[in-house]
Amino acid sequence: MTRVLLLGCAGSGKSTLARRLSAKTGAPVIDLDAIWRGRVQETSDFRATLASLHAQDAWVSDGNFAAVTFDLRMPRADLVVWLDRPRLTCAWRAITRTFRTGEMHRPGDLLTVLKFIWGFDRQNRPRIETLRLQYGAATPVVRLRTDAEIAAFVAGFQAAGRP
Repeated sequence: MTRVLLLGCAGSGKSTLARRLSAKTGAPVIDLDAIWRGRVQETSDFRATLASLHAQDAWVSDGNFAAVTFDLRMPRADLVVWLDRPRLTCAWRAITRTFRTGEMHRPGDLLTVLKFIWGFDRQNRPRIETLRLQYGAATPVVRLRTDAEIAAFVAGFQAAGRP
């Protein structure tokens, strides 16, 4: 059983790590950004979709959406992975992905995303952490800061949801 919840700032590498863990374990990726942008436009529909997807035995959940979804996702998670990447790294990744073919991120959204990244540690991280503790204080947390730490985590990751 693998149920991993990936958290971190925009551009921290959550989606890349989600794909790597999915490839290693066979657990499906639940991409919250894609669901929000693609299939649903109402919070109630979003929550219903996520409740159904997170009822599965295995998943890698990619995204924060803490205030709207942690009550559904955190109690089922076996492990939380926080990607604690530097702001400049996150900003650079957000900029470069905007210009990749097939990306859902648009150049017109870039300024908003960069403002989000710059204020993440001050505004969003404390709220996410408070809700994480409220809904999953007993769930183990791994914090990864560098490419080397991420690579070692993936290499040592077992399908039971433990590094």
